[in-house]
Amino acid sequence: MHARGPCGWGRGGRVSVTADSYDQQQKIDTTVPHSARIWNYWLGGRDHYLVDRDAGDAYVRLAPGIVDIARSSRLFLRRAVRHLVGEVGIRQFLDIGTGLPTADSTHEVAQLLAPECRVVYVDNDPLVLVHARALLTSTPEGSTTYVETDLHDPEAIVAEAAKTLDFDQPIGLIMLNALGHVADYAEARSIADRLVSALPSGSHLVLADGTNVLQSGMAEAQQQYNKSGALPYVLRTPEELTRYFDGLELLEPGVVTLPLWRPDEPSAALEPLDEAGGVGRKK
Repeated sequence: MHARGPCGWGRGGRVSVTADSYDQQQKIDTTVPHSARIWNYWLGGRDHYLVDRDAGDAYVRLAPGIVDIARSSRLFLRRAVRHLVGEVGIRQFLDIGTGLPTADSTHEVAQLLAPECRVVYVDNDPLVLVHARALLTSTPEGSTTYVETDLHDPEAIVAEAAKTLDFDQPIGLIMLNALGHVADYAEARSIADRLVSALPSGSHLVLADGTNVLQSGMAEAQQQYNKSGALPYVLRTPEELTRYFDGLELLEPGVVTLPLWRPDEPSAALEPLDEAGGVGRKK
């Protein structure tokens, strides 16, 4: 599970490898493209190899908008977390499909507004494990924890997260570009439902995934990527993404292309992109 982008959609960042992470480093395969490293490449990071750059360039040739999607996803995360901390008052976050750390990660945005915020990151990718130390930073008042657990085991995720988070108080559940890694849509919905069911009233789901309805070449680019040997990712329709919020109070403006979700600038100046998402509140 390495999320944050339509080919796997991981974050970017730069962290040195320590002796403690050496064993995990040995598990990293540099002969096939890696979604988190490609996402890092698109965002201008340095944690990638030639195979990742080649795959990233091939994707861009078919779907140039992917670079804008990578940046838009990061901005959506920042706006959603700011809303939940500043307007809703949430002080706990469960971020599933963490990917590589970079600026404006969930804990950085949340703790800047409320230093007492507690954040649990979840991933099971060896590359992310190598970089996990960068995530384990926090304000003295708050907490930042990394959990190695698989997306397909929601109950294990909740059990591990409960060691840090108080499941009697509202939690912000963040799933950006994670469920696209679940090939079967019914299973993806089941995972989301089981995670949300474990949350108390007042919790919020922040979710986004890649679509293939706006940009020609997106589906072909994803299909070619999925043949590369990397972990496949499924593009879904906005209607399918909206169903993840069934039973929740969907915040305005609903599930929309990410640049249009409560933008910091006038929406007329923003171009729609093939990534949609939204925020829903558990009643």
